[in-house]
Amino acid sequence: MPDLFRGFGAVFYKEVLHVRRDAGTLFFSLTMPLLQLFLLGFGIDTNIRQINTVVYNADGRRESRELLDRLKNSDTFHIIRYVENDHDLNDMIIAGKTRVGIKIPVDYSDRLIHNMSAQVLVLIDGSDSSVAGQAINVTNAIGLDESLRRVLEDRAAFAVDMRPKLLFNPDSRSANFFLPGLTAIMLLNVTTFLTAFSIVREKERGTLEQLFVTPVRPFGLLLGKLLPYLGIGFFELSLILFFMRFVFLVPIHGSVLLLFILSMPYLFAALSLGILISSKAKSQAEAMQLAFLPILPSVFFSGYIFPRETMPALFYPISYLIPATYFINITRGIILRGAGIKHLWTDGLALFIIGTLLLVIAARRFRNKVIMA
Repeated sequence: MPDLFRGFGAVFYKEVLHVRRDAGTLFFSLTMPLLQLFLLGFGIDTNIRQINTVVYNADGRRESRELLDRLKNSDTFHIIRYVENDHDLNDMIIAGKTRVGIKIPVDYSDRLIHNMSAQVLVLIDGSDSSVAGQAINVTNAIGLDESLRRVLEDRAAFAVDMRPKLLFNPDSRSANFFLPGLTAIMLLNVTTFLTAFSIVREKERGTLEQLFVTPVRPFGLLLGKLLPYLGIGFFELSLILFFMRFVFLVPIHGSVLLLFILSMPYLFAALSLGILISSKAKSQAEAMQLAFLPILPSVFFSGYIFPRETMPALFYPISYLIPATYFINITRGIILRGAGIKHLWTDGLALFIIGTLLLVIAARRFRNKVIMA
């Protein structure tokens, strides 16, 4: 029996010393799960409320303003803009700036005054089935409540007729909602891991120091490492779109060419993040841990599963720092809503800025290593 455990004490002592010497990895392993628990626990709210809403009030009189007050007081709708025509109403929804559009007709007050039924059109972005379902339920409830209130006041029965209309995903197919968003998560996963391992592999083989003493500049080194994986990212995107369209039957309403063009700054940002991770990591195991770090925030804070509007105000700004936030709006905008460049150019610009900042930070880290070498 003693032979079975021979050497246990020595090996145990050796591993304790190794853990003590690598305090950074131990700290990272223990604190990162707690940090993610804190962010996700306080930042995620599955209750659908404060849905961004645009209003076209062609009536403008007291009765229409009372209806809008009821909608705002429900805590489900957050009116962010009033427009003056149908084009702007539809354009705001196509651009992804709002999820609900409410049109009150010009004769709304007149019909109520004359004890006639008045219809209100409610346009709902059906690309998010949870938001769409909540919007339909609340608008119908408010319309019924308004009608009952008028019955009690001896006016007319069923005076307010709310007419919800689902746009872009009328069948409320889950695949239509999840797969365009999943594209962003899959591309982030593949490209970040590949680039995170690229420079770490050079470190472990001892060839990175040889590159530092060559005439290769830090930016040249990083771009040389980045561009091959950019091609892999585009190939991965092509496969995803092929299976999405022909296997899962998700219709693509917009331009595929525009999707590829706007995918370039997202892939650039994801690859730059991987390069930054590889400049920090000392081993492939540490690179893997660091590469996992942006995955959960990208899933939960980007609007992929839960609407960003439901996030607490303290955590909402975090979503603007996550590249997947912008690319999910691009993929859903082009694939589901048929959005064009005029609706999505700001998302592409934001991704380019994020990618540039990440690459500059990584280049500075490598420049410092060159100077120290």
